[in-house]
Amino acid sequence: MDWLFLAEISLAGIGAGALYALTGVAFVLIYKATRVVNLAIGEILMLGAYAFLGFAAGLGLPAWAALPLALVCGGLLGAVVERALIRPMLGESAISVFMVTVGLGSILVGVVELAWGADPLRLPEFVPNSPIFLGEAYVAPKVAYGFVAAAVVIAAFLIAFRFSRGGVALRATASDQGAAYSVGIDVPRVFSLAWIAACATAAGAGVLVGSIGGVSPTMGVFGLSVLVVVIVGGLDSLLGALVGGILIGLIEALAGTFLGGEYKLLATFGLLIVILMIRPYGLFGTHEIERL
Repeated sequence: MDWLFLAEISLAGIGAGALYALTGVAFVLIYKATRVVNLAIGEILMLGAYAFLGFAAGLGLPAWAALPLALVCGGLLGAVVERALIRPMLGESAISVFMVTVGLGSILVGVVELAWGADPLRLPEFVPNSPIFLGEAYVAPKVAYGFVAAAVVIAAFLIAFRFSRGGVALRATASDQGAAYSVGIDVPRVFSLAWIAACATAAGAGVLVGSIGGVSPTMGVFGLSVLVVVIVGGLDSLLGALVGGILIGLIEALAGTFLGGEYKLLATFGLLIVILMIRPYGLFGTHEIERL
């Protein structure tokens, strides 16, 4: 076996897994705060990439200015969606809220196709392209820088979630909304902040994904792999999103290389079925016990 080739494939898989994990963190933030399964996370990611394209290519702004503006667009979208669509649906059946996110995803695809068309496009080059080697193993620069950016953001979320006041409020709200209200936590504000942070994060992930493979209205398919990631790791676990993302990224890279690209989804969804059979709440998800 060519161990150098295997190492390069594995590093590429870990790099892709980091982007899965970053988007998975956005998914988990929303679910943890509001118990909403946001199936539009892939389309929000897509919109972030197109927002960056609009600012960088359309308005000619440099990447250092276009990226924060794309994040702001994602955050604003999150605030509007939470206030106008999700908050009025709280208390309704889970399937009703779920279908709202499905409809939201379709609307976002339509908006992008009206504004930019359906053809794939390339983002302006903003990532350094100097070759990167770990030992003798080559790592694509965009994958390497994407991994570093995702790792920094995920680490910041883990630290903030553990030590900041906002993180404590989010954990309290996730555990028991009634108790959170009783100790003075503004639960609706927590909901809104969770959506803003999650959608801004997804928009940033979209820029990273788009820098590697270009952008198109079908980028939302990325969300299917992210859904597998968070189910495998645990819908309410940030650590689970990290571990699940790296695991799925590795499996997709190895399956696509040694079995063929058509086996990537088969491998990931096969793992999903096995995990659900063994641990229905995911590797790190909370096992909820209900009184009968």
